[in-house]
Amino acid sequence: MYTLYGGKGSGSAPVEAALELIGAQFRIVNAATWLNDPGVDELRQVNPLLQIPTLKLPDGTVMTESAAILIHLALAHPAARLLPAEQSARAQQIRGLVYVAANCYAAIGISDYPERWTSETEKSAIEKVREGTRRRLHLYWDTFADLFPARPFLNGETPGALDLLASVVSKWSGTRAHLKTARPEFLKTLEMIEQVPAIASVYARHWKPAGA
Repeated sequence: MYTLYGGKGSGSAPVEAALELIGAQFRIVNAATWLNDPGVDELRQVNPLLQIPTLKLPDGTVMTESAAILIHLALAHPAARLLPAEQSARAQQIRGLVYVAANCYAAIGISDYPERWTSETEKSAIEKVREGTRRRLHLYWDTFADLFPARPFLNGETPGALDLLASVVSKWSGTRAHLKTARPEFLKTLEMIEQVPAIASVYARHWKPAGA
């Protein structure tokens, strides 16, 4: 059985959805530090940085980093087609996963905690860091939308690892509102991903459905 350390509305959602898509047995330990979840102490035993998602594999191996976890699950469970079988298509999907992690996810960390990235203490100066970071983040998403067209999903005929990561990370830091104007077709793709039943059921546990 897998053990997923995560938290509601967090980056553990795409990993949870991947585990559902591959039909794996897993247990969830709610361990978000900002929510004072009860599993924080258990998480500390396997990841002293207290990062979520953290995934303990059935053999006890511990994995961190969303993109790395999703790539591992895709390779360990090829029948689920979380990555394409064809080599060049698979390479592009892995490129996309690392792109989101290295660019978009990293920028969100600065947007959420701008005070960590400047020696300024004035509130207005800190807010400028946030504003500049979000402009850069939204540029990253515009570029992503242009580089990774949907056919009809980012993964191809069926949703895969990149669909899961992009659909979650794009929920943060005003990205969806930006895409509504800047890349409306890409936004429609993200919304389509969320409507796939197995994915929708996971996301409903993390975010209230519209109108709920």
